[in-house]
Amino acid sequence: MPENRLKRRHFVTASLLALLAGASAQAAPAAKKAAKPTRKTPRPTAKKPPRAAPAAAKPEKAPTDAPRNAISLPDEPLPQWRHYELRATITLKETNGRTRLWLPLVQYRDTSWERSFGHRWQGNHAMAGIYRDPVADMEVFYADWPEGVAEPKLEIVSQFATQDRHFDITRRGVIAERTEILRRCLQATELVPTDGIVRLTAERAIGRIKDPLAQAKAIYDWVVENTRYDPQPRSSGHTHIAALLESGHLTGRSVEISLLFVGLCRSIGIPARPVFGLRMDRSRLFACLGASGELNSSRHCRAEFYSPGYGWVPVNPSDVRQAILDESLGHYDPKLGVLKKLLFGFWEMNWIGFNAAQDVVLQGTTGSTLPYLINPVVETPEGRFDDPASGYYSYSVSAQRSGTDSSSGQDFS
Repeated sequence: MPENRLKRRHFVTASLLALLAGASAQAAPAAKKAAKPTRKTPRPTAKKPPRAAPAAAKPEKAPTDAPRNAISLPDEPLPQWRHYELRATITLKETNGRTRLWLPLVQYRDTSWERSFGHRWQGNHAMAGIYRDPVADMEVFYADWPEGVAEPKLEIVSQFATQDRHFDITRRGVIAERTEILRRCLQATELVPTDGIVRLTAERAIGRIKDPLAQAKAIYDWVVENTRYDPQPRSSGHTHIAALLESGHLTGRSVEISLLFVGLCRSIGIPARPVFGLRMDRSRLFACLGASGELNSSRHCRAEFYSPGYGWVPVNPSDVRQAILDESLGHYDPKLGVLKKLLFGFWEMNWIGFNAAQDVVLQGTTGSTLPYLINPVVETPEGRFDDPASGYYSYSVSAQRSGTDSSSGQDFS
């Protein structure tokens, strides 16, 4: 794959160039000072060095003339963390019997783009707590109300920080992912088969490309070119990607588009996974790619794939399709070209990830496996419900910046 298609993003490049310019400016005086002591005057009786001294400093040009190694570029600016409080309020319908609730939480494993600082909650539940699912690698809040509670209610506040996530093709040597995780990210799931039409589609998309990173880019381009964003909300769950491909109508929201990318990658041996989460702030790219105010309809799915030497690479094909629709971007619009390149290897972190779990089994449930966990799930004697439209619960979510944004991420209050 041509390297210029995966160069550092525009704003990162600009900052690197500024740093290079600053580094060169600082290096020049230092080189002059270092050159003076080593210069030998041919006549010891001379009181002053000859006027031609600047010519002796000519060797200091060597560092700028020598080819630069991208790996040895100056460090990037210190990361800038943005701190948030996410407040969710859930009110349940009174039922004749026990009521249980499960709620996905912010990913508990800190990364270079997302950090969790904990949770606090209050309500009239009889029992509540948090459990971690080591297989699904997610954290889930649960609560339990006995029969007879007039208005079961819960408020939970999560504190976390985010910063934009970048992929840099010039940097290799990432520690390899655990084998069991990679194996899991190659498996077929309820909604994501890896054979039949899924594999055939992936093979057509990559053609004769052999490099895994280039193959993933070809699949990303195919998904962006062939899908359509559907603005109409759907109930969670439940578009089988093989059925989607067989229908010929590749329309959907972020979940369907991201799962399609994941399935195509897995079918040709590239580990990939969806990441389910929530938009919770405005976007600097396009207004349609952000959220503010009430966030209960801002659930959003992204994806990532694994490339040996580089680790997990973020992608966001659904945001490209949404921008095409909402911003009326034409095929030859230069903004579209920039966005397509940017969102292969970049996540704008006005969004918070919850988990990458698929085929989820909730702890203590009597129900069946869930395709994934992105909404609150309520279980009553009448059944199990994971959509506020069911009428069994109301769900309100809001986020606000809190504390002092910083380069260290440690001064959150």
